Amino acid sequence: MARLNAGFSISQSRLFLHVLLIFSFASGCAALIYEVVWFQMLQLVIGSSAVSLGVLLGTYMGGMCLGSLMLSRLLPPLWNPLRVCASLEAGIGLMGVLILLVLPEAAIICSRQTGSGSTGILLRGFFTAGYLMPPTVFMGATLPAMVRWVQTTRPGVSWLGSFYGCNLAGAVAGCLLAGFYLLRVYDTSVATYVAAGINGMIALAALVLSFLKRPEPTMQSKPAPATNRRAPVTRPAPSKSAVSVYVTIALSGMTALGAEVIWTRLLSLILGGTVYAFSIILAVFLIGIGIGSHFGAMIVRRSRSPEFALGWCQFLLTGAIAWSAYMLMNSLPYWPPPTVSTQPWINFQMSLSDCLWAVLPPTVLWGASFPLALAAVAAPGQDAARLFGNISAANMLGGIIGGVGFSIVLIPLQGTQYGQRLLIVLATFAAILMLTPWVWKRRRESSLAFTCRCALAALGFITLPVFGVWSVSKVPGELLAFGRNVQWMGDRSELLFAGEGENYPVGVSQVWNTHVRLFHVSGKIEASTYVQDMRLQRMLGHLPALLHPDPESVLVVGCGAGVTAGSFTLHPSVKKIVICEIEPLVPKIAAEYFSRENYGVLKDFRTQLVLDDARHYVLTTTNMFDIITSDPIHPWIKGSADLYTKEFFELLKAHLNRGGIVTQWVPLYQSDLTVVKSELATFFETFPNGTLWSSDRPGLGSDIVMLGQYGGSQINLDEMQRRLKETGYRRVAESLQEIGFASSLDLLAGYSGRACDLAPWLQDAQINRDRNLRLEYLAGFTLNQQAGNSIYRDLLAYRKFPPELFVGSLQLTAALKARLSGQ
Repeated sequence: MARLNAGFSISQSRLFLHVLLIFSFASGCAALIYEVVWFQMLQLVIGSSAVSLGVLLGTYMGGMCLGSLMLSRLLPPLWNPLRVCASLEAGIGLMGVLILLVLPEAAIICSRQTGSGSTGILLRGFFTAGYLMPPTVFMGATLPAMVRWVQTTRPGVSWLGSFYGCNLAGAVAGCLLAGFYLLRVYDTSVATYVAAGINGMIALAALVLSFLKRPEPTMQSKPAPATNRRAPVTRPAPSKSAVSVYVTIALSGMTALGAEVIWTRLLSLILGGTVYAFSIILAVFLIGIGIGSHFGAMIVRRSRSPEFALGWCQFLLTGAIAWSAYMLMNSLPYWPPPTVSTQPWINFQMSLSDCLWAVLPPTVLWGASFPLALAAVAAPGQDAARLFGNISAANMLGGIIGGVGFSIVLIPLQGTQYGQRLLIVLATFAAILMLTPWVWKRRRESSLAFTCRCALAALGFITLPVFGVWSVSKVPGELLAFGRNVQWMGDRSELLFAGEGENYPVGVSQVWNTHVRLFHVSGKIEASTYVQDMRLQRMLGHLPALLHPDPESVLVVGCGAGVTAGSFTLHPSVKKIVICEIEPLVPKIAAEYFSRENYGVLKDFRTQLVLDDARHYVLTTTNMFDIITSDPIHPWIKGSADLYTKEFFELLKAHLNRGGIVTQWVPLYQSDLTVVKSELATFFETFPNGTLWSSDRPGLGSDIVMLGQYGGSQINLDEMQRRLKETGYRRVAESLQEIGFASSLDLLAGYSGRACDLAPWLQDAQINRDRNLRLEYLAGFTLNQQAGNSIYRDLLAYRKFPPELFVGSLQLTAALKARLSGQ
């Protein structure tokens, strides 16, 4: 029940609390919009890696932990809570806008001061954490400020659970609003301004409400006499079991955030790692915790022993975690795949139902634990803000350890199987911690019924956790390799290797009854030894190396199977090859399983391997290159669209020597017209003299290559033909012949158009920029589309033979023109 005084009736106080519940909902909505926006910004600063997720979780939870602890200790209860709330919300909005404006430029300065590799990534992580900490501290203080109107009696504690649940309901709304609308239709700026606007409306409403006739804060369950209103507050001593409760709720937070990290990795494989899948997964976690907090509040009103209920929540978690682990690794991957429909909203419903079925049970129990922990340590007369802040801080501290420890340490070292087993062990320990004192208090009961209940409970405490730990199997290698296509790809290939990796899972398989090997990253085929794939991979290397008069230095963005990088080792003028790869497992596997196809490039003395985000390397290096070739993963994979932005292409251009060449892969499959147009238009904004090339045979279109040059561009047909006949280029000619390019004309016959000819076709294209990552949201809706051939035919309709581009003898020029017109 709300604290009352002579100025408020019971009905008015209830209305007051319901208004504060609305504030709590709106505050949670704004907070999650910021979190989604910041996660997108972090992948530009740190890279799309486990570190970026760990930094976000650690900073977000750490700041809120500090805010929860500090509010009740720094601000006395006599301060008007509504005015405190208004100040906090206004501060969050201002700092959110400031981060939007300052962080990108500050991150560039920081990036130039940090090195590459793991150390550089961690330093950038600490830098961004410093920027994000202040607003998260304010976020953590908002709920404790609001709940100071609430008594710490049993009904009052149930209201605290309602505040927590409303805040989570708002978080669900903010997560879906940001992921499915604000960032898809607009950009990070608009999303930030919307969140800041929500903060501003809360601040204004709270400020106006604070000037109305209000209840004065009292620390007792009954109104204090007027003469004692400013007397020193006597805080009741905590109960003997308080330490156990704090440890238990910290363990609950640790298991919750650890599970979120693990299950997000697994669900992204099952659903497809789009930005929408990540939003759905986060929303389902919040939905479950919100539902659980509601039920926990109901239990608080009725239970005479919240400690006992909290202990049983932790015990039931052991079974619920085992349920989710089994569903995610042994059941859900073999359900009807999310590739059955090309309609994105149907896939959204399927993905949502899959997530709810798999992870809802444990999230409900984690949500119920919070109000039960509040009730377990509450005593009449406590400061509700201090009570709420202490429990929140303990929960968030555990969450920090779980989120950062599991994402950066445990999963890379031991994998998700041991991670999920550890979750069950931690939940079991928390249950024992809470239930043992309850049993000990009743040790003098000698009834047979009590003895039997204790024996059965002990048997359950042994059986369920042991069975749960035993039931958590290793993640199927087929799931790591084939992802959402495990049902139809798993029966066609033999798995040779599968590993979880630090940032992404990696796999290698071989097609049955063939010598074709497939290289898998993030649950999809990234490279293979199929002829059509080898044509593309080698063309990305050979084409720019043959068009450049004398290439010496090469940068390869994305190692893959190493085939593209290996193509450069055959060119006699190449003296330096730099390969950027963010996942350390990728080059190890490429060297082991694809050394023949990549010509042993990873052991070549000219090769330098950089294990870091490619954007950071290009931003900070002083090296200049003759050729830069980029072969990133599909743009619908979250975190890859930042390698297709205008700003990234400008970075590449700035690191080209005069006459240097950039090539970039563009997939036409699992895509549609809007996505392909966005990719091409964004590239041509930086390289207006850009051209397009296809590696496929006439009439087919699954992949194309964008090629841009710094400075004027002409292709000398005679010079290219002469080169391929030289002794020094004998291995280059053999490499091309292996994939069906018998002559220079065969290679150049893949010409598919240039920027100036395609301008009318691209006039409605959306430019992909760092601030909107438009491609990530466009491509996420089209991953089930197979319109490659029709897109390629539309593109070819604008192709013209450019005599000013192709120069040489009349014989070769006429032959190439005939080849192009005959397609």
